[in-house]
Amino acid sequence: MPNVTVDKERPHVAVIRLNRPERLNAMSIDLCLELKAALEQTAHDNDCRIVVLTGAGRAFCSGLDLKDHSVIPNIDGLTIPRIGPRAIRIYSQVIPIMRHIPQPIIAAVNGPAYGGGMCLTLGADLRIASESAVFNATGIVNGLTSTELGASWLLPRLVGAAHSNDMLLTGRRIDAPEALRMGLVSRIVPDDQILECALEIAAGMCQFSPYGVQMTKQVVWANLENTSLAAAIELEDRNQIMLGMTDNLPEAITAFDQGRKPVYTDEPRRGVYNSR
Repeated sequence: MPNVTVDKERPHVAVIRLNRPERLNAMSIDLCLELKAALEQTAHDNDCRIVVLTGAGRAFCSGLDLKDHSVIPNIDGLTIPRIGPRAIRIYSQVIPIMRHIPQPIIAAVNGPAYGGGMCLTLGADLRIASESAVFNATGIVNGLTSTELGASWLLPRLVGAAHSNDMLLTGRRIDAPEALRMGLVSRIVPDDQILECALEIAAGMCQFSPYGVQMTKQVVWANLENTSLAAAIELEDRNQIMLGMTDNLPEAITAFDQGRKPVYTDEPRRGVYNSR
C-alpha cells in the first residue's frame, strides 16, 4: 500500500493524501520520499491548478515516526557524520518543494498535526482546520529542538514572534479555536466537512486565471523574504503587467456586462500589438 496517494477528486484539483492511518500518518523515510515524488509529479501536471494536502484517517500527521526502521537510500560508503545531513534532508526538503511547485497548496488539517506534521501545514499556502485539529511543536518534548523543517522561519511570519516562541519553547498543544485566533489557520469546519470544504475552496480558485493564481503564489512567497517595500512593489508591478497583457481583463469586463462568469484563457490580449 502506498504511503502517499494522489487523486483527482475535482477538475483541476489534486488531493495528496498521507496514507499511514495506522501510524497517524507519521513521517517515515518512505512516506517523505513518496510525498516529495508526489509533489514533483503534481508540479508537472499542467491540468492541475490547486493541491489539497490532507491525511487519511483521524490525523493529519503525527510528526516523525519514532519507530521507523526504513533504510536511507544511497548511503553506501558514507560515514555516520555524512549520513546525518542526508537523512535530515529527506524530511526538511519537502517544505521547499511545497513552496516551489506552481500550484497553491491547501492544507486540510484533519486532526493532530504534530512536529513535522505541523511543519507541513506551515509549508502550505492556505490552512483550514477541522474541529478536532491540534497543533504541537513536538521536537522539544522529545528531547530535540522544535526548530525543524523551516518552523523557526515560517511560524513567526504567520503568527508573530510571541505566539511562535510560546509554541516552540513550551511544546504546548494548540487547538483549532486558538489556532484560528492567532492566525495559524483561516477557518474551522466540522470534522466530516474538512475535505469537502477544501475542495470547495479549490474549485472557487479554479475559476480564476491559472496564470494569475500561480503568479500570486510566487509573489506572496518571494515577498516574505523581501525586506524592501520598493522591491516588493517592483515585483508586483511586473507580474501585474504580465497578466495585463493577457485577454483576461477584457474578458472580465465583458462577462460582467453580460451577467455571466468570466472564462479566463491566459491568451495574449487581442490587438495589443497592433500599430496605430
